[in-house]
Amino acid sequence: MFKYFLPIYALLTVLFFCGCAAVGPEYVRPDVPVSKDWRAGSPLEQEKQQTNPRRLAAWWQVFHDPQLTELMERATAGNRDLKKAQARLHEARARRGISETGFYPTVDASARANRTRTERRTGTDTTSSLYAAGLDASWEWDVFGGVRRSVEAADAEIEAANEELNHVLVSLLAEAALSYLDVRTYQARLAAAQAGLAAQEDAALLVKWRHEAGLEDALALQQSIYTLESSRAQVPNMIKGIEEAKNRLAILLGEEPGALHAALEEPGPVPEAPIETAVGTPADVLRQRPDVRKAERQLAAQTARIGAAQADYYPRFTLSGSIGIETLSLKNVSDTGVLSLGPRVSWRIFDAGAVRRNVEIQSALQEQALIAYEAAVYNALEDVENALVAYAQEHQHRKSLLLAIQAAGEAADLAAQKYASGLADFREVLDAQRSLFSFQDQLAQSKGAVAADLVRLYKALGGGWTPLANH
Repeated sequence: MFKYFLPIYALLTVLFFCGCAAVGPEYVRPDVPVSKDWRAGSPLEQEKQQTNPRRLAAWWQVFHDPQLTELMERATAGNRDLKKAQARLHEARARRGISETGFYPTVDASARANRTRTERRTGTDTTSSLYAAGLDASWEWDVFGGVRRSVEAADAEIEAANEELNHVLVSLLAEAALSYLDVRTYQARLAAAQAGLAAQEDAALLVKWRHEAGLEDALALQQSIYTLESSRAQVPNMIKGIEEAKNRLAILLGEEPGALHAALEEPGPVPEAPIETAVGTPADVLRQRPDVRKAERQLAAQTARIGAAQADYYPRFTLSGSIGIETLSLKNVSDTGVLSLGPRVSWRIFDAGAVRRNVEIQSALQEQALIAYEAAVYNALEDVENALVAYAQEHQHRKSLLLAIQAAGEAADLAAQKYASGLADFREVLDAQRSLFSFQDQLAQSKGAVAADLVRLYKALGGGWTPLANH
């Protein structure tokens, strides 16, 4: 009996040696030329130092704000976009399992029962039964690597889905921190506005008394009133900003609007951002940014799909077999046995160019994926360059505001003293107070902007995903 199977064994041996290499291009990570250093002119002392992976993974800890740290943990646990990205990763893993099934044989089981009745003119009827059951198996040898390329593409898609999850995490943590900073910034602005209102109310009351005593004209009185009300009109917008930021933060945490009002009701300081921060080199960023890593993995997947498409140019080799029984009576199930085993070769001779067109489609998609990868690289570098400039310049802005507030405070005191002595007009007092309160509001905004720019810098660097990379 061995001589009947000898051709099959010979064929399998040939296919084994032919199937060592898969058709299609071998993927090589593209080399996108980037600068060795950042071009942004920045006074930050440590900007060229190597980034600390642990610090970058939990960048919010540089603010030393326990409440911010707690909110970051709640965001990673409850955000719905993050859960959706996790579900997409599970989907990619399941799709990989489907692609892998091409390596294994398929087995089908079947059973049937027929009952036939024959009527004759003589009046005698004949009834017969036929019972059959069997197993059919087939196995396609992946000679030219079509299945292997499909699995390779699926593996790359899993990695791309994991990078998408990391990208969502990076964006989530940055947005949650920015919303928290908005809350604290608005609270600081509100506190400064309320302090300014108190001073303006005292000044307006003084002008009123002087007007009633005939020592001040009506113009000064009206000026004091509209200056006071103009400042008071800014308060509702600040309260609105606080409430909106709290609601936005609650949504990012996966909670209903209003859930954080009690926890953030007590005003807190704007987290202080350190002056120095290490950002590493452009090459470090490209290794860290999840969106760049995702684009590179999608390019790898699409490259593998070209090979899967090219495999359709070549013949398919299938080993199939079946085993079964047929019987006229269930009492004698071993009446007839059927056994078949043999190879089959199929080759698409004519398809009006469908395979060729599919290869062209997959090649065009690969070209698009390469362009998307290069765009992701340059967009990442742009984000860091812009963030470096914004962070450095906002530090300078805040430094100038501190000096302006100091000078404006002294000018306001001098104007008040001169007015009380009758040596200055009340308009000088109003101008000095308006300048002081405007600078104080700008300083509160600048403190929030410095911290927000640092958050955006860490986001541009791709920080925040390393500890939670495996989901």
